[in-house]
Amino acid sequence: MRVLLLDDDVFMLELLADMVTSLGQHTVTCETSSLRALELLRANGPDLLICDLGLPELDGIELLRMLAEQGFDGAVVLLSGLDVGVLRAAERLARAQGLALLGACAKPLARERLAALLAQAAARPRHAGVGVGTTPGMAPGVAP
Repeated sequence: MRVLLLDDDVFMLELLADMVTSLGQHTVTCETSSLRALELLRANGPDLLICDLGLPELDGIELLRMLAEQGFDGAVVLLSGLDVGVLRAAERLARAQGLALLGACAKPLARERLAALLAQAAARPRHAGVGVGTTPGMAPGVAP
C-alpha cells in the first residue's frame, strides 16, 4: 500500500514512517510541505494520506477541501495536537466533502490505532488509476 505522510514536524514524520513500515510492506513517502504534498497526491494518488491539520502554506482544512474538489479517492487519516474540537470539526468537514476519512486522531498516534487504520485503508476498494486530478468513469469511493 502506498502511504503519504504529511506533517511539518520532521520528528513526527520519522516516528510515523517508522511505525508504518514496521506494520507491513508499505511504500511510505514523507512530506513537510502541504503544497508539495498536493503535487505528490496529483501525480501518485496514494492509497492512504495521513495528514496533520496544523500545516504551513495550506492548512489541513484547506488541503481537505482541495482533495475533495479534485476527486481524491484514497483514504484519509487526520492528526492533530490541537484542541479536540478542532479535530472533530475537521472530521465533519472531511466527511461532508465526501472524502474517505478513516479517523481523526490526537497526536501522538498509538501504534495499535495506526495498525487498525492501515488495515482499514488496505481493505478499501479503489477505482484503478483514480487519484487527485483524474476523471474516473465512475464516482470516487466513499468511506463505509
